[in-house]
Amino acid sequence: MKPDHPSFFSRIAIAIGSFFRIIGDAEFAGRVQVLRRAGPADAVADESPAAPSAPALKEAAPDGALQLLGLLQREARFIDFIQEDVAAYPDADVGAAARLVHEGCRKVLSENFAIEPIRAEAEGSTLTLPEGFDATAIRITGNVVGQPPFTGNITHRGWRVVETRLPKLAGSHDLHIVAPAEVEL
Repeated sequence: MKPDHPSFFSRIAIAIGSFFRIIGDAEFAGRVQVLRRAGPADAVADESPAAPSAPALKEAAPDGALQLLGLLQREARFIDFIQEDVAAYPDADVGAAARLVHEGCRKVLSENFAIEPIRAEAEGSTLTLPEGFDATAIRITGNVVGQPPFTGNITHRGWRVVETRLPKLAGSHDLHIVAPAEVEL
């Protein structure tokens, strides 16, 4: 197989992607180590099948995110709270405001989503993850060495959205306006 000769910027992207994959994937790091020891001539001569490529990334449509942000602003004044520099306020005032924002955010979530924990076990429980566990639903932290099964403690049960009930919108609704300006007369 003839090697490609990627451009300088492509090589930067490859290097950054490889760096993070090496950090997170011990098996991939081992393959890179073998290639580095072999040298460039030996690496080109290797006709073994390539490792499966990473799945193609798809761009998320912003409409749902913008709609949710608008709902959080309407019910909880979320953007107002986040955009405010709270350092100048006493802790009691910040706490009182946070309580109102929390109540409104909770209302938005409960009205528009059905959310359940990914794991039923209590946090702190011991759990053994078998080979082939769903790595999209479970993130392993700490000193990860070797192959599954892994035994550890649940530090967070995780959350999964099982139903979304966002309101329907009129065709003329501009989702980019998450909070209209207000003018009192």
